[in-house]
Amino acid sequence: MSARFSRLHFASPEATARFAKALAPLLVPGDVLLLDGPIGSGKTHFARALIQARLAFDGAPEEDVPSPTFTLVQAYETGKVGLWHADLYRLTHPDEVEELGLAQAFDDEICLVEWPDRLGALAPDDALTLTFEQGDEPETRNVALEAGPRWADKITAARAHADV
Repeated sequence: MSARFSRLHFASPEATARFAKALAPLLVPGDVLLLDGPIGSGKTHFARALIQARLAFDGAPEEDVPSPTFTLVQAYETGKVGLWHADLYRLTHPDEVEELGLAQAFDDEICLVEWPDRLGALAPDDALTLTFEQGDEPETRNVALEAGPRWADKITAARAHADV
């Protein structure tokens, strides 16, 4: 069962990245973040900041974090956890998601999924959904969070650490 947390307002791309960086060390294998919103709303920026922060937190070498729009999935190994970043924009049917191995990754890895509507019934019930929207100014973003109760402590801690 999902619960909506208060909307977050990020005044800049740096504020968006701060929240992602604050959330990154709190994630464990099996955590799935569904990143929803239109093109250009900040999904990939958020994912990139989170992945780079988690790599650094776990002491892994710094890596370039490209958008997986054409590769569909980019996988990263920190030495402690696996991170999967999927961009499902080009998929047309949930069967294609199964071919990517995402269903198993949802159990074993930390997963960030852009365009989660393409998952259909494969979307995990206990995922954290972040819905990104353009704010009133070009650099601002509003993000609605939906998640079950197990996410409450992580979200509260990340918000406090990021000061959002």
